[in-house]
Amino acid sequence: MSITSASLPDLLAFEDPELSAAAGIDLPRAQAAIAEFLRALGRDESDPHLLDTPRRVAAAYAEMLTPRETTWTTFPNDDGYQGLVLVKDIPFHSLCQHHLLPFRGVAHVGYLPGERLFGLSKLARGVELFSRDLQVQERLTQQIADWLENTLAPRGVGVVLEAEHMCMSLRGVQTAGTLTRTSVFTGLLNDDGPLRLQFPH
Repeated sequence: MSITSASLPDLLAFEDPELSAAAGIDLPRAQAAIAEFLRALGRDESDPHLLDTPRRVAAAYAEMLTPRETTWTTFPNDDGYQGLVLVKDIPFHSLCQHHLLPFRGVAHVGYLPGERLFGLSKLARGVELFSRDLQVQERLTQQIADWLENTLAPRGVGVVLEAEHMCMSLRGVQTAGTLTRTSVFTGLLNDDGPLRLQFPH
C-alpha cells in the first residue's frame, strides 16, 4: 500500500460510486456481490430488513478499507533530542484477509530520533494507514516499522501490536478475549535494555 492514499471524508462519501472508485472500490459491483452472497446463504433479500443491507455492507467495507488522506510532514530535530518517542495504546482495527472478519486492539509505536521528527499524531495516522486493508497482524506490524524507517531514518524503531481476532473469537476455537501480540524492533531498540523495556512485553 502506498503511504499517499486517496481519502473519503465521511460515510456519505463511501456511498458515492465515483468517490469509491477513486479509492479503488467498485461500489455497485460490491453491492451486487453482497446481494448474491445473501441469496447463497439462503436469505430472502426482499425481506424488508435486508433490502438495504447490500448498500450498507458495501459502504461499511469501503470505509474500513480506506484510510484518511494524510501528509507525512517531518520536522528537523533542531534540539538534538536523543530520547525515545513512544505513543502507547493507539486503538486500531483491521480486517483479516483470510476470513474478512475484524481484528482490533492497540498499537505501541516508538522511535529513537535521528535528524527528523514526526508530529505525534502521525504515529497514530500511520497505524491507521496500514490497518485499513486486508491484513495479517504480522505483516501489519512490519509495515508500520518499515514506514517509520523509510520516512524518518531513525536510530531505532519499535512497534508492538496487541489485538483480538474475531476469526478466533467467533469461529473455530472460539477463544473470546485472547490477545495476539506481535513486535518489530530495529536499530538501537533491537537489543534488550531500558529503552525497550518501555514497550509492553
